[in-house]
Amino acid sequence: MPNAPAWLAPALAYLPEWLSHQMRISEQPGVVFALAHRGTVLHESAFGHANLATGEKLTPRHRFRVASHSKSFTAAAMLRLREQGRLKLDDAAGQYVDGLHPAIAAATISQLLSHTAGILRDGPDSEYWAGRKEFLDAGQLRAELTLPPPIDANTRFKYSNHGFGLAGLVIEAVTGEPYTSWVAREIVARAGLEETAPDVPLPSGKLASGHSSKTLLGRRVIFPGDQSTHALASATGFISTAADLARFYAQLAPTARSRLLSPSSRREMTRPQWRDAYNPVERAYGLGTIHGAHGEPHGDWAWWGHSGGFQGYITQTAHVPAHDLTLSMLTNAVDGWSHLWLDGALSILKRFASEGAPAASVADWSGRWWSGWGAIDLVPMGRKILAASPALAQPFQKVPELTPTGPDTARITLAGGFASHGEPVSRQRDKRGRVTSVQLASGTFLPEAAAAKDLAVRYGEK
Repeated sequence: MPNAPAWLAPALAYLPEWLSHQMRISEQPGVVFALAHRGTVLHESAFGHANLATGEKLTPRHRFRVASHSKSFTAAAMLRLREQGRLKLDDAAGQYVDGLHPAIAAATISQLLSHTAGILRDGPDSEYWAGRKEFLDAGQLRAELTLPPPIDANTRFKYSNHGFGLAGLVIEAVTGEPYTSWVAREIVARAGLEETAPDVPLPSGKLASGHSSKTLLGRRVIFPGDQSTHALASATGFISTAADLARFYAQLAPTARSRLLSPSSRREMTRPQWRDAYNPVERAYGLGTIHGAHGEPHGDWAWWGHSGGFQGYITQTAHVPAHDLTLSMLTNAVDGWSHLWLDGALSILKRFASEGAPAASVADWSGRWWSGWGAIDLVPMGRKILAASPALAQPFQKVPELTPTGPDTARITLAGGFASHGEPVSRQRDKRGRVTSVQLASGTFLPEAAAAKDLAVRYGEK
């Protein structure tokens, strides 16, 4: 990992171990994770299935419907057109698209891209999100854009897929080409993305299937995910991989070496413009970009990026400017944990960045150990060892910290009052020198197979 901080390699070694355990306990169909540093993808991993019905295994090369990630591509397209002198951000949409409601015609390009034009979110009938009808074609979208907006422009952040559908119509009017053709050439290809398309049909590669939750039927059913989004491609049509999304969002960073857009355009696109004051977690919106943070809103782990929700897919991508890291987490179920897991991945990276790579004195303490209560992960970093909880969304949060006192002994030097603060830890080895168990205070932890056998024998399984 040239030019990468020393802590990043051990963090990337642990991340898939944690994510695989999360997949196991959550029983999600599948997840793909990718991480880039300074625009170079350093890690990809995939767990689970592309299709539970067929048993097809999921790989990092499977494409996902990444839905509202499309808005970042559309915003980048608008800023490229501005750089070419073909439009201005304060131009009114009605300059390019006729037949709109007067209030919508007066909405500016900037208002469309920042969700502040006041336009209906999904029109009067959005049953296409439930697979009951096709997505709107251009004529249907135009007809719904004759309806009055429910609120005035520039009064608050109000998310609108129809607003970004209108942005797509503007791009078609300016370029004289279909949105999907122009964006595929001028944005996707220009960014060097080989696994990304603005909509179906896919030029290459296989699409991971979407899945329902288990709640209604007690089992998951398959959503094929292969429907065209037609005139709403600019809002929700994109198909991509975690690696390509990491590459794309890394190129939007103002400090990146990128020919996709000028640094000035990238700064305009990625600065927060409207805060979502009513959101349960702190969020803001720029031009086609969502802004959030792990921890303090303006701290070192603040990020911008986007998320997406399509029938059977929940996805999220985040770029962390302070560390020049870009993470993408893609899940293929309507109850996918991509948001929770991306925040968990940030928490892991943050702790490794704070503590540093493990010193030689603790490096061999790593491993997963089991009891009837579940698993713990011994994770060395700096000069300490964390007794992490891989079942938690943030596995390092307030967990016991161990300090070695010998080659196979340590002491719990920091733990909560209900834990075993101050008590000893030891490792037991067999005649070949292999660690066979860990004594953590008064509890014994074993390798998974041994712990499973012990549980089965003691509780009656033959």
